[in-house]
Amino acid sequence: MKQWLNQHSRALLLILERMRRNWPSTLMMACVMGVTLCLPGILYVVVDSLDRLAGNIQGEPQISLFLKLELEPKTISEIKRRLTQHPEIKNYQFVSKEKAWQQLKHDKNGADMLASLEQNPLPDAFLLQPKAQTPEKVEKLQKELQQWPGVELALVDASWIKRLHAVLELGNKAIMVLAALLSFALVAIIGNTIRLQILTQLEEIEVSRLIGATNAFIRRPFLYAGVFYGLWGGLVAWLILVSIISLFNYSVADIAELYSSQFRLNLPSWRIGLVLIVSAISLGWLGSYIAVQRSLFNQK
Repeated sequence: MKQWLNQHSRALLLILERMRRNWPSTLMMACVMGVTLCLPGILYVVVDSLDRLAGNIQGEPQISLFLKLELEPKTISEIKRRLTQHPEIKNYQFVSKEKAWQQLKHDKNGADMLASLEQNPLPDAFLLQPKAQTPEKVEKLQKELQQWPGVELALVDASWIKRLHAVLELGNKAIMVLAALLSFALVAIIGNTIRLQILTQLEEIEVSRLIGATNAFIRRPFLYAGVFYGLWGGLVAWLILVSIISLFNYSVADIAELYSSQFRLNLPSWRIGLVLIVSAISLGWLGSYIAVQRSLFNQK
């Protein structure tokens, strides 16, 4: 165990010393990885913030439940009871036809429209706020209410909810596609960097083999190099992401103030930072492993 720890510590110190001596290239690699990784991160933060905003907007969806004309009070009371006991309805408000008639009369445009009418043509209605926020659940509730006795029409405008969900779903798919493409690019970049390092150390590697160095011993420093490239790149990506979102929030705050809103882009949480760093380390290790297997051991 002690010998194993000693071998790994020597490999770590060797790579850190090489990176210190070649700090400009190390810094350049970290910046390349950081910029590449922060692109899907920015898109994720924007989509996540829009999803949060959509959740706030969707907290007030309404279903208008119009009753049949000349409905008996007993039937209206039964509908109220069912609405009160329904598990998918958050709250409701009853608007009588007399109240709706008076409100329409006090409206300038409504008064002009009702001037030629002699009697109230409006039905009693309920304004419902469902607990559900997804279009599927809202539509399911609408269809159920439409079948109730005494209900003439259950109306909900769910088209905007569908469009919003479709846009957010497209954004999530774009994040996955972009992350996959950039991951492939990073593996190629890191693999090429490690391959160049191998080519510059071929003579040293051959000497190590002659004195009995194992494949694991030869491979270990290059794998650690990939891991450290990923670590520095993940940290740079995190710093860039936080800086860009903070910068964006200055403009977002000005726009939100014009609409009397407190909307802000979410600053990346520690979980996002952890995902960035772990992903970068994994990509760095994978690129190094592929480069070592193809450029070093395949030449044997």
